[in-house]
Amino acid sequence: MLGDLFEYWIGDEELDTPDGDPLARKVAEALGALSRKGVGVRLMHGNRDFLIGKRFCEVSGACLLDDPSVEKIGRARTLLMHGDTLCTDDADYQAWRRVARSREWQREFLAKPLPGRRAALQALRTHGLTRLVHGHTHRWARHALEVDGRRCERRVLPDWYERGGYLSIDETGPRLVSF
Repeated sequence: MLGDLFEYWIGDEELDTPDGDPLARKVAEALGALSRKGVGVRLMHGNRDFLIGKRFCEVSGACLLDDPSVEKIGRARTLLMHGDTLCTDDADYQAWRRVARSREWQREFLAKPLPGRRAALQALRTHGLTRLVHGHTHRWARHALEVDGRRCERRVLPDWYERGGYLSIDETGPRLVSF
């Protein structure tokens, strides 16, 4: 499987929480049954499910492949890729991919409670928009998200105590102005 097994994947907790996605659990268990029958299950991250991790692999019996990977299939060594890195004309997507695939961004995103990860996605989906700006947490951040195949972003405004600042948005895009 060369990625995008799921429309989106916000973390492996989907498999272990009572309110987790039942489809995620069903798919992981079905792949696990296939794996126990001796079928090699290999999975590459796609641009929608790049947060699939260790727990999903444990339940499904899948081995994560690097992107790209070279595998012997039949008699031929074969290059396997998800393919999103081949979209070189889409500079915005490539910039988003670099951010979203960084360990720092993934660690920060996955550290948030599961309901919070769902809430931002649902808000963007409900309103049909690609940019969410909010305050409340007072922790300046830019989060790249993918919602229903659309590149989205969530900007969190900083506090006024230590860092201080505001978000300026013009034709070149949003930027933090600190003071």
